[in-house]
Amino acid sequence: MFPSRLSSSEHLSTRQYARIVKAWVISIGLDPSIYGTHTLRHSKASLIYRRTKNLRADQLLLGHTKLESIIRYLGIEVGDALDMA
Repeated sequence: MFPSRLSSSEHLSTRQYARIVKAWVISIGLDPSIYGTHTLRHSKASLIYRRTKNLRADQLLLGHTKLESIIRYLGIEVGDALDMA
């Protein structure tokens, strides 16, 4: 989906991706010190969780090995997460 400019690499580097996101953020008039690649990652996970309440789906999408990690990442109370599970 996002091929690298370099022929030696199949994919974009994290730095290349960060530059693209920064350019998008600036182009729509937002502050790039507030919005970046991690913000997009966190927002996507939060939206998926809000719509599906599926912690396991978020865990897989984000590549977290422990459910506790995704719970902390989304800011969910452990008790609420256990009730949902």
